[in-house]
Amino acid sequence: MKETLLAVDPSLRGTGYALLERENGKIRCLHFGVIKNPPRLTVSGCLVAIHEQLGDVIVRFSPEVMAIESVIYVQSFPTAITLGSARGAALLAAAQKGLPIHEYAPRRVKQAVVGNGAAQKSQVAFMIRALLGLTVTPPPDAADAMAIGLTHFQSADAAVRRRVPLDRV
Repeated sequence: MKETLLAVDPSLRGTGYALLERENGKIRCLHFGVIKNPPRLTVSGCLVAIHEQLGDVIVRFSPEVMAIESVIYVQSFPTAITLGSARGAALLAAAQKGLPIHEYAPRRVKQAVVGNGAAQKSQVAFMIRALLGLTVTPPPDAADAMAIGLTHFQSADAAVRRRVPLDRV
């Protein structure tokens, strides 16, 4: 059975995304990218760009599910609001297309891919390249999205083994 997943690492200026496909236990990356919003673009303009571009990716690749990084702890209230807004734009794009959405904490993602919940972005990118057999090291934001996708597949496998609904893993 073939399963296609959209994984998203939301950020106002650099939202990473990846389309991963799993078939017969093998995972491959179909497409990845970063939605780069220039500094001169307003916050609202960035949110529209994230929403529209992810919507286009969903239409183009028809994933069955979306995995996204959950809310993270930040020391700055304005930063938290900004990240939450970017997440909201991504979540809305998926929800409008009827995709089930699964969220994963950043530490859990790093633990799943690198084996260390405090891994650096460069370590995540290196491991993603190795795990997916990529010929190039993806940009950090796209690598983080791929790591979120791999975490989702691992969680789904664990849920099947334990016969637990995925939203309870």
